Amino acid sequence: MDLSNRSKEFVAAIPHCAALGIHVVDTANAAVTLGLPYDVRLVGDPATGVIAGGAVSVLMDTAAGAAVMAHPDAHGLTATIDLRIDYMRSATPGQRIIARAECHHVTTHVAFVRAFAYDEDETRPVAIANGTFTVIRAQPSGTEA
Repeated sequence: MDLSNRSKEFVAAIPHCAALGIHVVDTANAAVTLGLPYDVRLVGDPATGVIAGGAVSVLMDTAAGAAVMAHPDAHGLTATIDLRIDYMRSATPGQRIIARAECHHVTTHVAFVRAFAYDEDETRPVAIANGTFTVIRAQPSGTEA
């Protein structure tokens, strides 16, 4: 399976991504872009119409994990070890949110990822994230982990 399909299948296998409408916009070598459409069900404050931070967190975590799956040296599965998200501003009500993540380094067991989330104004990030993810490699048949 090519790296693009691995990251797409990773996103498709997560039930809450389907529930939130998170979808793959683009994939590249070790990088993924995901989209989260604006949905009033995801609004955290009805007075402002701003999407809840939890939905942005899910988007960024998923984009980062998908970027690991798109890295040529990260064969197998992945899971979040640590993810720090710095929220820079509220997303603009009515606009979709995009997250771009890049897996910039992979060791035997850990992958390192950077991600940015933004709405239609790409020059002003909604959030920035840095994270580490496990690299769970498949064991050869007949061996134990």
